[in-house]
Amino acid sequence: MPEPLPARPETDLVQAAAQGDATAFEALVRPHLGMLFRVIERILGNEAESQDALQDALLTLHRELPGFQGASKFSTWAYRICVNQALMARRKRVRRREDAIEDLMPRFGDEGHHKDVDTLLDWSEDAEALMKVEQAELKARVQTGLDRLSDDQRAVFVLRDLEGWNTEEIARHLGITRELVRQRVHRARLALRAMLPEFAPAREDR
Repeated sequence: MPEPLPARPETDLVQAAAQGDATAFEALVRPHLGMLFRVIERILGNEAESQDALQDALLTLHRELPGFQGASKFSTWAYRICVNQALMARRKRVRRREDAIEDLMPRFGDEGHHKDVDTLLDWSEDAEALMKVEQAELKARVQTGLDRLSDDQRAVFVLRDLEGWNTEEIARHLGITRELVRQRVHRARLALRAMLPEFAPAREDR
């Protein structure tokens, strides 16, 4: 049985992919697809839009690969392009899609009574179902809060507090200073605390 071929160095894959080798491009991108999609999805907050943005980002990577100088790792360069693509997709939104939580809200008749009385009673008797509804509401509220942030604030907040990147990494990926990263994270946190007061830390007694 023949031994598996050794993995090609990244520099070789970059050079071959830049010359049109589709197999090399796939080998270069595939190990990073999960992280690339996760970053995009957390910025956009919508799976379908994130899939489209990822495809656009991959096309951009393929198109601009001949100009990649190798000053950083391919993954660093790719992450930055994906973040920028996600921000671009978000700016192109004409309006934010209807929040899924609307389907869970009770409806009222002309008399002011709930139309979904039976459903509400079932929830009161089923703690697990109620918990799922509460989680959906919380998720929707957090998503709404993120949607109200500016593009720049959302990007750094997602990368710092959701992705766990440090200030140096974010600055490098977004091409901004560390101080600007810290400012945007701070403002994003303040904005979210104002919109979602239950996440604000308890005030210490003086």
